This record gives sequence, structure tokens and C-alpha cells, in this order.
Amino acid sequence: MNKRHFKIILLGSLILLGITLVLGICLGAATVPLQTVWQTLVDYHASSLTQAIVHTIRLPRVLGAALIGASLAGSGVIMQDLTHNPLADSGLLGINAGAGLLLTVSFIFFPKMGPGGTALFSFTGALFAALLVVAISRTKSGSQTTTVVLAGMAISSCLVALSEGLALVMQLKQDLAFWHFGGVAAINWAQLSGLGPWLVCGLLISLLLAPQLHLLQLGDELVLSLGRKTGWIRLIGFGCVVILAGASVALVGSVGFIGLMIPHIARFLVGPDTRKVMPISLLLGASLVVLADLVARTINAPQEIPFGIIIAIIGVPFFIYLARREGRQHG
Repeated sequence: MNKRHFKIILLGSLILLGITLVLGICLGAATVPLQTVWQTLVDYHASSLTQAIVHTIRLPRVLGAALIGASLAGSGVIMQDLTHNPLADSGLLGINAGAGLLLTVSFIFFPKMGPGGTALFSFTGALFAALLVVAISRTKSGSQTTTVVLAGMAISSCLVALSEGLALVMQLKQDLAFWHFGGVAAINWAQLSGLGPWLVCGLLISLLLAPQLHLLQLGDELVLSLGRKTGWIRLIGFGCVVILAGASVALVGSVGFIGLMIPHIARFLVGPDTRKVMPISLLLGASLVVLADLVARTINAPQEIPFGIIIAIIGVPFFIYLARREGRQHG
């Protein structure tokens, strides 16, 4: 694919994200004129109810949704490249569920914990689940595609059941159920200031890591011949996945399929080169979550549903299609 085609796709993805951000801020239970949004950005007055809605509710919600979408899409690109597994996704492989279990524990024993402590629990749970999947799925011939996915789904189901069991026994608030399905309604500036830097850091690392991930596609022997250490690339990559998935779950709950779908869509648009796939995936992932949240809060306004349900409606058929395609290729 030539550079001109990539630039067109990149520009189109940027424009799409810009449009979705504007729609996400302006539309909802109450429609806000674009002029009011602009006035809020340049000259905010807390006394104005409409501006207060934009500043306090819409802006952190939409920015948080965009960060989550980009982060989960980026983690999907990294996982698929590191494992050479087209079905790899932090949700399917149980990493999100691991983060969710430890967060449930933190909600029970440390209900007033700040964003920093929440992030620590989430990262620990994500790391534990990732190591557990690798350990269970490891065979003499390596981690096979089907084995990894089945192990991840089994671990995810187990960890989610534990989380829900703890929530039921300890009679946690009902909004925890909303959080489990992926909801951005409660995102505020305090949460973004605490967890946002982790997400931004993870996104920057993913962009910087993209050239190294591209080399891994050529095989370990070639990478070693170029003087690169594949072990460090994998270690940094998995660390980045833990940061992106862990912080995302801490912010909005467990959301699957974004890291599965978006990288494949990006590869369809720009080819297999991870240096091109990564930035397109981040932009498309951000747009998808902002749009999904917009649909979730307007489809039955003023009632809202978690945007994770909208993502799942799209993601389940996509996963079935990919699984069937992989089965035909290796059958």
C-alpha cells in the first residue's frame, strides 16, 4: 500500500473521530448547540446550566470514551502481534476479568480508595490473569490459537463469576452491575486526572512499539539478526497491554471485542504493517466507543444502557466469523 493511500485513510480516521467527538458532546437526553460547546471551551461559566452540563458531564464522558476505545484497540494490536493469534483480545483472554475481580475486592475492602490505588489493583489483576492464561495454554509446541482462546474464555468466565459472587454476597451497589457491562456515565474529571495519564502513557508506548512489533511479524530469527532482543519487545508489549487494559477496566469496567474487531478492520484498510495498523486502530477504536456510548444513551433516552452491550451486539458475530475463518484455514 502506498503512502498516499495511508495518508487518506489516516485523514479520514481523524475526521471521523472529530465528528464523533462533536456528536458525543452535543447529543444526548438534552441537545446542546455547537456554539454553546465552543463557549464552554473558551469561556466557561459555571452559572450556566447548559455549560455546566457540557463541562461536568459531556466532556469527561466523551474524552474518557475516546481514551478507552483507543486503549483497548491498541492493546488488541499488541496482543495479536505478540501471540500471532488473530483472536487475541484482552476481554476474550480474561485480562479484563482479572482486573475486574481485583477491583471488586478493592470496592469491598477499600470503598474510598482513590484513582491511584484503584489503578494498582486493576493492574495487578490484569497481570495475574495474563500470566494465568499463558501458563494454562502453554503446550510443548507452544500456545496454539484455539488453546489460548479457550483457556482465556474459561478463565474469564471463572473470574467474572467470582466478581459477581462477591458483589452479591457483600451487597454492593447496583451501579457495580452497570460498571461490569461497561459504562462511562460516571466518568468525571477526577477519574480522568487519575487514570488518564496511565492511558496516555500506554498509548504513546504502543505507538513507539509499533515498528518493533512489525519486525516480530518477520520472525524471531530475523529480529535477532538485526540485533534486536525479542524478549524485551515482548516484555514491554505485555506490560503495555496490562497498563492499557487495567486502566480501562478501572475507568469503565470490562468491555470486550474492541481489541478483537478494530485491528482487523485497520488491517483491511491499510494492510498488515503494524506501523500503519496501530495509529489507525487507535483512531477507529476511539470513534467506535464514542459512537457506541452515544447510541447507548440516546436509543431509549433519558434511560441509558451500558455501551458495552452495544459493542457486544457487534462483536459476537464478528468473533464467530473470525473463529470460523481460522477453523477453515487450519482445518
